[in-house]
Amino acid sequence: MTELQLTHLTYAGSNVVSAQIVFGPELTVIYGTSDTGKSFIVKSIEYMLGGADLTMVPEAAGYSQILLGLLMPDGTPLTLLRAPESNSIYLYKADLRDLVVRTPDATVTAVHNARSRNSLSINLMRTLGLDEILIRKNEAGGTRPLALSDLVHLSLVTENRMVGEVPPVLRSGTAATRTAELSVMRFLLTGEGDPAVDTGPNAGQRRVHKGQIQLLDQLVIDLSSKLTTQENDRKLRDRLIRIRGALDEQSAPLRRVNNSHREAVDARMNTARELATLDERLTEVSDLLGRFRLLEAQYRSDLERLAMVNEAGSILGYFKVGTCVFCGAHREHQQPGHGVEETTQLHAAVEAEAAKTSALLGDLLPTIADLDGEQNQLANRRVEAQSNIGEWDQMIAELEGGIADLRSDVEALMEERSIVERQLDLLERIAELDDKRSRLVGEGAVTSTRPTHHIATRTLSDFDSILQQTLNAWQVPAVDHAEYDQYYAEIRAGGRKRAERGKGMRSVLHSAFTTALARFCMDRDLHHLGFVVLDSPVVTYRDPEPDEIPDHEDFELTSTVVDRFYKDMLSFPGQAIVIENGDPPVKVLSEATTYHFTGTGGGRAGFFPTSVH
Repeated sequence: MTELQLTHLTYAGSNVVSAQIVFGPELTVIYGTSDTGKSFIVKSIEYMLGGADLTMVPEAAGYSQILLGLLMPDGTPLTLLRAPESNSIYLYKADLRDLVVRTPDATVTAVHNARSRNSLSINLMRTLGLDEILIRKNEAGGTRPLALSDLVHLSLVTENRMVGEVPPVLRSGTAATRTAELSVMRFLLTGEGDPAVDTGPNAGQRRVHKGQIQLLDQLVIDLSSKLTTQENDRKLRDRLIRIRGALDEQSAPLRRVNNSHREAVDARMNTARELATLDERLTEVSDLLGRFRLLEAQYRSDLERLAMVNEAGSILGYFKVGTCVFCGAHREHQQPGHGVEETTQLHAAVEAEAAKTSALLGDLLPTIADLDGEQNQLANRRVEAQSNIGEWDQMIAELEGGIADLRSDVEALMEERSIVERQLDLLERIAELDDKRSRLVGEGAVTSTRPTHHIATRTLSDFDSILQQTLNAWQVPAVDHAEYDQYYAEIRAGGRKRAERGKGMRSVLHSAFTTALARFCMDRDLHHLGFVVLDSPVVTYRDPEPDEIPDHEDFELTSTVVDRFYKDMLSFPGQAIVIENGDPPVKVLSEATTYHFTGTGGGRAGFFPTSVH
């Protein structure tokens, strides 16, 4: 019913080559090296469709015009022209793809609010037949016209929103806009807007409002007194980005030094344990050597005594076999009972004892030699270990000094970050209070009856079915029973909220929700912009190591999920633009409109000609 089609995004200027992406009518995939302008394309589309701000990249210098080509539902072309840092948008009822010098057919403003009379939102919503649709803007039942931005954020998803914890239905996550965002979701699923309701306050309600406004004013004054800077929200956020970048730069060397310190301490502990083991073994070896040397001395003493006995026996003739030294009789004349062995027993005993003692000494000497060698090796290793411990101690002391310096710098940055974050929090709270005050001033009292925003169970069930079918088609693990919780504006899958998942699963669930919503509306001829723009929809997130698993562990998205995602997007009923780092499957390269940004080298370097972002 309201489908638009994006035809091209062009940056043009004098004396520069135009930077251009032509979008296919079905699937367009822009992939390749990081920092080549892929996400900048998404932010540029958002900017051209009424976005409030676009941070220009250095490569955009010299480009004075941004052109976004549209194909309207009736097939006629429309080109939007907007300059960087400008709120004026020029409309051309033609397909223009280069520097424009002609007079526009109409001029509108990108800013849309309750007082807008000629904004891009009003112009396009009138063309799409949605200018009379009202949505509820607060719990009091007050309504406002449906705006283009209400639909864009449900069709175009930037990388930050893709992985962010804010539910896909909500644009900012603040309470001030929640009612309107839920009402938009109800309109898309049912095709029904909200009726206008008179919410004018009576006298009593005005008195209550006055008191509430005074209280809010006092709260704003109290919070403002706590501000310690004159910087606005944008400057503080830029400063916070710089601080986080500096922290990242400082944290990396600190982690490296910490790792080196831990390794040095571990090495010293291991060396100290080795030294203790060496000392214990040296004590054992020294004790054994002392005992064995005493035993060696005893053996040698025994051998000397036996040699003396042997020598004395030989001199006295006690050990000779023949003439008896006691009676003088020759052996043949000796009586049978004379006892020949009496003269040789002493000799035999001495020889036997000497042989035994020599054998024991022979066994003992190699053992002593081995222990001597081991003692020398242990002593040398002990000296080496003591030297190593000294070196480790010196290294640890040096590393601890480096850690102290780096930690001091990191702590200073962390303290500065905390201060900036506190200031941002104060500004956010002040803005919320100002918003509440504005609503009290402009919206009147709360009525006794409120218009319903409930989505019928049957309708919600039909959408949940499309969402589950999408996840099943992508073969995403552990996401059974996927559903949209209309009361909490949250996506649930696998029994868990999307916000409780890791960033990889959050991005997949956000992508599935966005595409499922588009399919649901297109299949039923309900209102939808007709296109989806997804920045990094299938972020691969690796499981942590077992000892590092966080409380909310994520699932690893395999290449099967990526392949299935692209296969499903080839059959998407509207126009799809996908931004990714990884290469798409070969089938996608052959069937879809694709752009490969190489960063450097051959092919197209990036979005801007001959430039690397």
